[in-house]
Amino acid sequence: MKRSNAPLVLVTGATGYIGGRLVPRLLEAGFRVRCLVRDASRLQGRGWRDEVELTEGDVLRPDSLTAAMDGAVAAYYLVHSLGAGADFSERDVQAARNFGVAAKAAGVGRIIYLGGLGDPATELSAHLRSRQQTGETLRESGLSVTEFRAGVIVGSGSLSFEMIRYLTERVPVMICPRWVYTRIQPIAVRNVLDYLVEALRVSESAGQIIEIGGADVITYGEMLTFYAEVRGLRRWLVPVPVLTPKLSSYWVHFVTPIPAAIARPLIAGLRNEIIVRDDLAHRLFPAIQPLDYRTSVKLALDKLDAHAVETAWCDALSTSQRDVPPVTLTTHEGMIIEQRQMVVDAPADAIFRAFTGLGGARGWLYLNWTWRLRGALDRLCGGVGLRRGRRDADDIGVGEALDFWRVEATEPGRLLRLRAEMKVPGKAWLQFEVNLPEAGSHPVLTQTAFFAPKGLSGLAYWYLLYPLHGMIFGGMIRRLGELALEGSSAAPPR
Repeated sequence: MKRSNAPLVLVTGATGYIGGRLVPRLLEAGFRVRCLVRDASRLQGRGWRDEVELTEGDVLRPDSLTAAMDGAVAAYYLVHSLGAGADFSERDVQAARNFGVAAKAAGVGRIIYLGGLGDPATELSAHLRSRQQTGETLRESGLSVTEFRAGVIVGSGSLSFEMIRYLTERVPVMICPRWVYTRIQPIAVRNVLDYLVEALRVSESAGQIIEIGGADVITYGEMLTFYAEVRGLRRWLVPVPVLTPKLSSYWVHFVTPIPAAIARPLIAGLRNEIIVRDDLAHRLFPAIQPLDYRTSVKLALDKLDAHAVETAWCDALSTSQRDVPPVTLTTHEGMIIEQRQMVVDAPADAIFRAFTGLGGARGWLYLNWTWRLRGALDRLCGGVGLRRGRRDADDIGVGEALDFWRVEATEPGRLLRLRAEMKVPGKAWLQFEVNLPEAGSHPVLTQTAFFAPKGLSGLAYWYLLYPLHGMIFGGMIRRLGELALEGSSAAPPR
């Protein structure tokens, strides 16, 4: 889509959570977008990367901002230094000052900034105070600034929501300090994006501080229990009189992937009541209807559906590097991901034939007896077992059964994704993919296991079986490489 005459908008923080979702929304709205990033390679794999202009720079280096500002009618400021150390507040102020001065000099029309919700007349935490100081510093430039102030953002992958997700999924009985009973007004990430995009169209929003929140005012404890209800989990909250943010952050560090250094300022901010105190957002943007918390949670959990997860997979797992890591184990948006990669000196179509020939009479190439045992145990538990086999020895299509898997997606010559239908405490997928990282190079075979655990039993299942899974999947990818080299999908010796 040609946008040569469309207004140019600058977006900072495009590699982050909000910025990465805002860019495609702006493109859909018909704007030209330029992204200011410190490292353009971090946008590799984003579907919109080729539709935007990229400028490398850093808000802490004023000399790198001039080219990014040139010709922009508006600039989104979506960066902060949380987790950068004890001096994050000073870094935020300096970065905002640099950005405001550069935007003013370049003739940028306005700045749109996403800050933190909280009554400035109260004793705000260092984190919330810093977010509001950033807005004040941007206004010192003399430019018109639209500052949105939001609290907890509900969306799969957001920092605050992921803390809710992991705590609720993994801990049946939660020791709760007083801050879990503080009133807050969580907002769905799609509503945040609605406000950010519409601000460009609503001129009256220029120069305003706009507090935004969802339809519900609840406590952090209710966020935990409501999430559990949506997920069908039973959770109990046990209040205790004393549990400092520091101790709480260590607990979050232990239970979730969020480091204590990042969790501590977030938890400290939860001691403040963060609710919307006026209706300016509704008056300026009457068409935006804030979602309630339960609906926001359900929409966030839709990320676990195959289509939504597939979008995230491309961002998290695509690679253009020649020296591929043999094994990586990560967590992304609540999904445990084990990925194995191997360079194979064989044609890509031979690799594709090898992994699309799995299952049925050919088996699973390595430690086949473990697959038969798993199938037998599944049948004992009322599952489908391995008895379904496959429809055709060589051809495979979407929707077909493949032993105790279901073919969920296939791309000729490139990809096969299977969804588990055996009894398992959660949801699981197994994906095979072949890619050419660069012209003239050998294909890379990628084998990825995805597991979305349900509750503590799901986590226990994954980690108890992880050593065996590692052995099985490691042997499988080696045998797939050997079959591809042989140029045949024939059954291996049994």
